[in-house]
Amino acid sequence: MRPVMLMIAGAGAILGGWILFKYFFPAPTAQVDLSQSAALYAAHCASCHGAELEGAPNWQRRGPDGRFPAPPHDETGHTWHHGDQLLFDYTKLGGKATLAARGVDNFNSGMPGFGDLLTDDEILGVLAFIKSSWPELQRNHQEKMTRQEAASQE
Repeated sequence: MRPVMLMIAGAGAILGGWILFKYFFPAPTAQVDLSQSAALYAAHCASCHGAELEGAPNWQRRGPDGRFPAPPHDETGHTWHHGDQLLFDYTKLGGKATLAARGVDNFNSGMPGFGDLLTDDEILGVLAFIKSSWPELQRNHQEKMTRQEAASQE
């Protein structure tokens, strides 16, 4: 009887995490057009993160202002180490606001918020464009991080 209860509890936790994820993380209201999303990336992100998602030179070393340069969004960076909600919030609200909301105030992020320039669907499209460049290993890891993020919001 005990294994059955564990299975039921596990299924409930998975379903609960999925519901919370779907509730808190906005889903695109339209199908994502990757070519349009690539154009939005080029217009709003490439000047810092690179036209090929390669990031700024020396992105792992703080600059004179104490900030890290823009990291790559390809598989060589750490974007894929984060769940969807963090990536969405970081893009919409900016680094400082997103981290402050999570209790982190000792990281000097230079990432501006794009919520006044891009709609939620456009932000989600840009993130889909970035993810589309990742090999399977990075996509799978990022999906795992998204599931963990959703479960932690329960």
